[in-house]
Amino acid sequence: MAAETALANRTPLAGPPGELPFTDSDFASIAAFAYREFGLKLQSSKRELVYSRLVKRVRLLCLPDFASYCRLIDTPEGASERDLVVSALTTNVTHFFREGHHFELLANLAVKPRLAALKAGQRMRIWSAGCSAGMEPYSMAMTVLDTLPEAGQLNIRILATDVDPVILARAREARYSAEEARPIPDRMKPHAIGPTDSGGVHILPRVSQMVRFAELNLIQDWPLRGPFDVIFCRNVAIYFDKPTQGRLWQRFASLLAPGGLLFIGHSERLSGPAETDFTSVGVTAYRKSGAGPA
Repeated sequence: MAAETALANRTPLAGPPGELPFTDSDFASIAAFAYREFGLKLQSSKRELVYSRLVKRVRLLCLPDFASYCRLIDTPEGASERDLVVSALTTNVTHFFREGHHFELLANLAVKPRLAALKAGQRMRIWSAGCSAGMEPYSMAMTVLDTLPEAGQLNIRILATDVDPVILARAREARYSAEEARPIPDRMKPHAIGPTDSGGVHILPRVSQMVRFAELNLIQDWPLRGPFDVIFCRNVAIYFDKPTQGRLWQRFASLLAPGGLLFIGHSERLSGPAETDFTSVGVTAYRKSGAGPA
């Protein structure tokens, strides 16, 4: 803690980014760290991106070069900095109702067939794995509420997780610009968002109370019991290599209830042993084998 305080009290270095040395060894160290800690596969073609994303952190910490930064993140004193590496190296591109066909399937395949059972108290658990700034899980909640208006009073919950504590803080704030809120269907807006003093919008409690946020690293242990009826994990596996992707799909399969749904990103594909556990029900949408709840 004392070392972290000392770092925080330094004055950031000035000057153009090119002044800081960044060697092949530095890149290799950061790439190994990112893979070991977060499963991120950084090819050599990403060297310039890594430099541009992390040089700000190196300067802010008043370190003379990347070698010093690499040493820092491998020490106990660098624990808080390690959390920021993944935030710097990943791109949180997201918006409300991205890949809208997935939300239509959520309504038509997960909620509508179980309306009577859910009204009678049957549980439903949905997981947004890699929730970024919160647009995805809030879109899920809006979809469920649009299909079943009393969902907030029923045994229906949405878990939203991400490895990035910075982006999770923004998700919990539940405040967005008017432009960011534009993709929300007009019929949902009166019941889902309200205005803010700054001209933006905030997510209404009716929606936000259905979502619980938590920090979770997908390549480490999961303190989750399941079973889940629906899992969204979209545009996350693109950062992983094929073996890591295969293990991830298997772990999702083990936590999904029979008949449960898995949604992945538009550029992602199921691979490995988990392929036999699922059947396609739409574009990058899959159902786990077995009969679902009646």
